[in-house]
Amino acid sequence: MTSGTAWRHATVASVEHPSRNLVVLRLDLPDRQRHLPGQHYVVRLTAEDGYTASRSYSISSAPSDPQLELAVERLEDGEVSGYLADVVQPGDDLEVRGPIGGWFVWDGETPAVGVGGGTGVVPFVAMLRHARETGRTDLLHLAVSARTQADLPYAGELADGGAVIALTRQPTLPPARPRGRLTEADLQPLLTEGATYFVCGSAVFAEAATQLLLALEVPVPSIRVERFGPSG
Repeated sequence: MTSGTAWRHATVASVEHPSRNLVVLRLDLPDRQRHLPGQHYVVRLTAEDGYTASRSYSISSAPSDPQLELAVERLEDGEVSGYLADVVQPGDDLEVRGPIGGWFVWDGETPAVGVGGGTGVVPFVAMLRHARETGRTDLLHLAVSARTQADLPYAGELADGGAVIALTRQPTLPPARPRGRLTEADLQPLLTEGATYFVCGSAVFAEAATQLLLALEVPVPSIRVERFGPSG
């Protein structure tokens, strides 16, 4: 599975704002193609004058979920994220395309380690939900980072799933951990023979996390990186 190429219309089932700059959308998309954890959808907006803007968003729902869940960070001056966060209401129609991606995906049957920063944790939530449903949480290990607890999407769910959580501007409680970035000491216990290492976050975070893995002698071919950031 790599890509759903056709644009389709999804109905917004619910809109939640778990934090100031995050919106979680649940969409009804009949007869949608089953996705793999780690894939994403593109959302396209079309103005009355025909102008279009589109952005990609990682899927946070498990493949078996009857609805599609997307978590969107509201970016300053973001054409699409601002509309999704401030305007969209249940019952609205959204044009979407997906699922997309065949490299940054987890099959749920082999060991995986996920290292995510900020909203880069979203694909790992899909992986965690899938692991829980299939009873293979033993295969998945996660380490995530954000500035504060409020800035970490799905913080409670990730903590319940055993993720290592590093907060750079406040201590992590529980378990007790001083504020600070992820370190080699955080990642060392997660290393697993034969695992695929997924890194997702901003360009700065992705580079730092990749360097940590390399310092721990993780083989380069085992590391898969997905970077994101504001467009334009």
